[in-house]
Amino acid sequence: MTGRQPERVETERLVLRRPQPEDAEAIFARYASDPEVTRYLSFPRHASLENTRAFLALSDADWSRWPAGPYLIERRDGGELIGSTGLSFESEQRAATGYLLAREAWGRGYATEALRAVVDVASSAGVLRLHALCHCDHAASVRVLEKAGFACEGTLRRYCVFPNLSPGEPLDVLCYARVLG
Repeated sequence: MTGRQPERVETERLVLRRPQPEDAEAIFARYASDPEVTRYLSFPRHASLENTRAFLALSDADWSRWPAGPYLIERRDGGELIGSTGLSFESEQRAATGYLLAREAWGRGYATEALRAVVDVASSAGVLRLHALCHCDHAASVRVLEKAGFACEGTLRRYCVFPNLSPGEPLDVLCYARVLG
């Protein structure tokens, strides 16, 4: 594992940056409390600002322990918050990633652009295996992963609970991965 990664990454149209405590209200309002945005996520939709503040505390813990962590996604032209992505380290060489975007940002290539930037951060951090789990019915997410160079390694049966879709019931997921370095 190499050293600390940048807390701010710029792409052609986006800025990825480390979340800050003052982002709580915008995260909650823009996407974390939206039932459609959170439908296929493995964590419950945020019911209150306290849920969002808890996410921010976890984000700080990840950034303190590992070379990188969650990133917020903003548009470069105006700084509008449109989602989040990042890395969740499992070991020095293995990490998971994911992404979510506010509804009005869907279908514009932002998720692919952000994911490609996260792949670069992971590679710079010394990650050898980067993976993402995807609900089997989430075709848009499958397209994003494939456009970012991830390959489907298979289906993990009854692997993950999607609390906003089927509370308490583990469902099948697709496991996508990239080998880096």
